[in-house]
Amino acid sequence: MLNEPAVESAVRKATWRLLPFLALMLILAFLDRANIGFAKDAFQADTGLSNTAYAFGAGIFFIGYALFEVPSNIVMHRVGARLWLARIMISWGLVSGAMMFAHTQTTFYVLRFLLGVCEAGFYPGVLLYLTYWFPARQRARATGLFYLGVPLSLVLGSPLSGWLLTQHGIFGLANWQWMFLVEGLAASVVGVIALFYLSDSPAKAKWLEASEREALTEAIRQEEAEKKRAVTHSALSVLKDVRVWIFIGIYFFMQVGTAPLTFYFPSRFAQTFSGGVMSLQVGTLLSLPWVCSLIATRYFTVLADNTNRHRMICFWMVVCGVIALAAIGLTSNPYVMLVAACIAIPGLTASQPVYWSLPTRYLSGVGAASGIAFIVSIGNLGSFFAPQIKNYADMAAGNQNAGFYTLAALCALTAVLLLAVREQRPG
Repeated sequence: MLNEPAVESAVRKATWRLLPFLALMLILAFLDRANIGFAKDAFQADTGLSNTAYAFGAGIFFIGYALFEVPSNIVMHRVGARLWLARIMISWGLVSGAMMFAHTQTTFYVLRFLLGVCEAGFYPGVLLYLTYWFPARQRARATGLFYLGVPLSLVLGSPLSGWLLTQHGIFGLANWQWMFLVEGLAASVVGVIALFYLSDSPAKAKWLEASEREALTEAIRQEEAEKKRAVTHSALSVLKDVRVWIFIGIYFFMQVGTAPLTFYFPSRFAQTFSGGVMSLQVGTLLSLPWVCSLIATRYFTVLADNTNRHRMICFWMVVCGVIALAAIGLTSNPYVMLVAACIAIPGLTASQPVYWSLPTRYLSGVGAASGIAFIVSIGNLGSFFAPQIKNYADMAAGNQNAGFYTLAALCALTAVLLLAVREQRPG
């Protein structure tokens, strides 16, 4: 018989021990991925990069990410999370810092691609790691606490990036070079710390009591056995499962909607608000939508776990986010734009940890390792295509707002697919 008090005690300790550090890792990962959006205008002015080249370079990150996501997650499943997540962080931090040398179009493309290769496996790896530590009934809120790293990266990173972009000529470096250097090296430092801080599984956690280690290990083992009785996947057989492809489609169109908020909204807002000058003040204002996302992430993940209605809560969040994304393209008023972003960003980002409770309840074992990675890798291609689609739509319509409307329409398919997938409930 399962020792429930020991399981609850172990989960509480894992929450306080692991989730803040994993969120810190995600803060640095997302900041290094998205900081090109803050540097866009200064970077293009110094390098002469065209809008088309910028769109391709911003998106090519996700090609490298997609190609190496599945192998990375399978390696982590075999060698352990501590070693592999630390390797990912150290390598991506070094490449992100090397973006300070991206003076040419080719160098920009190569480094953005390598950044995707190095970061590949981090997000699905942590999602898989959480299935080792948190039973299904507590996983959405655990995922939500980890996912707080995304809004926190912009809450903290927007003012930081804005301030770094005011630093001109120190040691002969341009403002955007300082931003890439500082934010990249921070990730590598945390990666080194991860080698000594993380534990691969409850069975190896010396900071748990023996009874807690045994109880949590058994609780997770029982859940995995139950999932395998329902459906069994190998590393590649997940791609024969229609439901996995629906999960991939949902995540793909989510990324189509979130990409313009990361890569285009900061510079567009700065141009509207202050004539195109990124500053500490503009960066602070840009952090407000992410504060809203921070609050929404915590509230809706807890609500989803308490009501066990993850799919419909995710659906309504996406619907609100899509409408607000289209509204961003309708206005040139910076304050109306900011209000719309305060709805769009929570709707399309805070919905993601709620969504992840659906595939992680369905997939198990090596099928979970590869399935989660396939969902993230193929789904993240939405972030590659989104800048290209936006750039094409803007040029075709002769209107910089057309891309926002087009991407909002595509993102609406997320809601359609959420209605199509059947929810797997625990127990």
